[in-house]
Parts: sequence; structure tokens; C-alpha cells
Amino acid sequence: MRLLIIGRLNGELITASKIAMNRGAAVTQADGVAQGMNVLRAKGADLVMIDVGLSIRDLVAALAEERIRTPVVACGVTTDAKAAVAAIQAGAKEYIPLPPDPDLIAAVLEAVSADGRAFVWRDASMEKVVRLAEQIARSEASVLITGESGTGKEVLARHVHQKSARGNRPFVSVNCAAIPEALLESELFGHEKGAFTGAVARRIGRFEEANGGTLLLDEISEMDVRLQSKLLRALQERVIDRVGGSAPVKVDIRVLATSNRNLAEEVRKGTFREDLFYRLNVVHLRLPPLRERPADILELAAHFAKKYAEVNGVPVRPLGRAAQEMVVKNPWRGNVRELENTLHRAVLLASGAEIGADAILTPEGDSIAAPVGAATRAAQVAEAATRGLVGRTVAQVECDLILDTLDHCLGNRTHAAKILGISIRTLRNKLNEYVGSGLDVAEPGCARAIAAYG
Repeated sequence: MRLLIIGRLNGELITASKIAMNRGAAVTQADGVAQGMNVLRAKGADLVMIDVGLSIRDLVAALAEERIRTPVVACGVTTDAKAAVAAIQAGAKEYIPLPPDPDLIAAVLEAVSADGRAFVWRDASMEKVVRLAEQIARSEASVLITGESGTGKEVLARHVHQKSARGNRPFVSVNCAAIPEALLESELFGHEKGAFTGAVARRIGRFEEANGGTLLLDEISEMDVRLQSKLLRALQERVIDRVGGSAPVKVDIRVLATSNRNLAEEVRKGTFREDLFYRLNVVHLRLPPLRERPADILELAAHFAKKYAEVNGVPVRPLGRAAQEMVVKNPWRGNVRELENTLHRAVLLASGAEIGADAILTPEGDSIAAPVGAATRAAQVAEAATRGLVGRTVAQVECDLILDTLDHCLGNRTHAAKILGISIRTLRNKLNEYVGSGLDVAEPGCARAIAAYG
């Protein structure tokens, strides 16, 4: 756990620093926002604590501009509620009053390091995967984790890291599908000042940030073939070249990778390098979909019911028998992610002493159980939809399909591409066209405003 404190070290901040170090955090200090940004570019951090008297808005804006995703917590000696509210509005995740409460500091550090991802399983099929993961965790072997979207590949990767000899070192994750192709090289390997427009200073990449620890390459199948060759060299030689750099940089990392595609098939298609596939695939962990892990469903449902009751400040309620039967029978095509969202919704909708079947609903408010006559109703809906297509161009229909699917996935490009049966790159190209024509496109985590296709 790496903590950066921005602000002059008065007595209260020194105390906060000592508490953090006693909890195992490596603490770095910077006097102001500019110096703090230099530290982040050069070393990275898991959490930033900044004096509320400094410009939190400037720090958050600088982080966003340089795509540094480190959470920010404000702290100050004042008990003025307005200062705390202003800090949150400026982009801070939390406000900590000083002098610091040791338990509060510990809770913040634990929340950042745990990242809210508990690893829960009970099914025998998962037990087999977890046993293999823990068996190879302390090795230095590269690991490829595959499975459908939403099965928990990143959660398993974190478990491997925590059980490894590098468990107290950085765990750095890069979503190869979420970062534009033109920026991914800089994100991975870093860049020198002036390497390209916007490179205002030298910045280390994720390889250097993970030095001594573990680097997770999430959805690696979406990486461009040209960048794969540079990645292969980094894995083989344990050296990287910053964009615009003149000298190689040594790194000491263990690499884990995930994919929801069949990489062997991608190799046959020519979209993934065979030598890189074998370099990553020293150990292969396949996560079964939730429908093949029936014993996990109720265990996970109970975990999410408790988690989101605590998050939302409502009573912890068990699942009633009818609700249990409903979640066990559901196919969960979205896997653990869909189950989690469904239970979060159920916690908010439930009333009484337990979560009943009437609270287990889809995002549209329908029961997840298939109603009687569903096939007939589906046929009627399909017929009506077909009639509505007459008189429209193929481009208009395609646009609506893509944007509606992206809305359904709350802006998640990877999930939407999987549902649509197209590559993430094709989806991005289409979305760029729509943005250029003035349409609103959903960003990750939100739905788009309704716009007509012109």
C-alpha cells in the first residue's frame, strides 16, 4: 500500500503519516499539488491524502488529464462541514478530520487495498480452480485466467497476488479494452516529456508502477497486434522502453492476464501472437460460468445482500425461500456481476424481515422468473419490432441497436461488444462515428441521453 500525503507536514499530518506506516503503508510526502503530481508520475500511489487548504479541484483535474486513477482523500483540522462538502464536490472521495482517528485511517487504507472485491466460493468446480491458483501462487509463472464476462477473473487474479510472495507489493491492473489503442502503449510503458502532444512531463507506466509486484493485463485479447510484440519483449527481457525514451528500463514484475475470448482461436485467426500466447499461458485458470457453479449462487447472494445492506444503511435481511429458489433457477447470463447488481437492487426494494421474491427484479422492474406465456409474448414483441423496421436504413437500425445495447450495459464497452458479437475495436469505431455526428453516447457507469438518429 503506497500513500502520498500532499501538504506541509504539521503535527496532525505527521501523526496521520505515522498511523499509516504502522498499518504497513509506504508513505511519501509532497508540499503542493505540482510536487505531488511529480511523485505520482515518477512512483505512482494507491491513495492520495491532501490538505483541504490546497486546491483539490486542480489535483483532481490534473489526475484526469494524465489518466492517473489514484483516489483522493481530503483532510483538515477544521470541523467546518462546508469545507468537507467542498472537498467532496471538488472530487475527493472522503474527508478525514484531523487530528486523525487511528481506526478511521486504518479503515480508509483497508478499503483502498481491499477495493471492495471479496472472494467468495463454495462450489466444487470453483474449489478445483482455487486450489490450483493457490498451488502456483508463490511461483513466478505467468498466469492466463479465462472465463465469460462477469465471472470474477480480476478477483481471482487479486487472490493469486495476495497468496504470492509479492502479496505485500503493488498490484496494478490495466484494462486493455477500456484504453484507446493510441494511448495504451504510453499507459503500459510510460513516456518522456515531449514524446507526444500533451506529454507535459516524464511519467512512468503501469509496468514501472507494478515494479516488485504484479501486473494484471485485463482483457488482453483486445490489444492491437503491433503492441503485442513490444509486450512480448517486455515479458521476455524484463525491460521496457518508455515512449520517446532512449534507454531501456529494467522491471521486476509478475504478469497475469485475463480474457473472455478463446485465445487459441484468436491465434488461429491471426489477431493474437502465438509466441505471446505461449509466454502468458504457462498456467491456465478457467473460471466456470455461474450457471456451472450452483453451490456458489446462494453463497454469493447472501454475501451481496449483507454487503449492500451495510453500504446503504438498511437492515441486513436474509433471502426468503421463494427468493432463494428464484436465484438458483436463474441462468445468470451476466454471471456474478449480474447477480451482484440484482441483489443490490433487491436490498433497496425489500421490505419486511427478509428479501422476498417480489424484490428479485430486472433493471426494468420485471421479475427475473420467466412468466407463463413468455414465448408467445416474445413472439408478439418480435413481430411488432420487425414491422417498426420498415422504412428505415440499415445504418439507422444498427445505430439504435448499438446505442441501446450500450445503455443496457451502462456504458461498459467490453460487455456491449460481447452481446453484439463484434470486437471492442469495431464498437469504438462505430461510437466515434456517432459522436462525430452529434449523438450522445453512454459513458461507462451511466446511460446516454435519448437522441434521435438524424
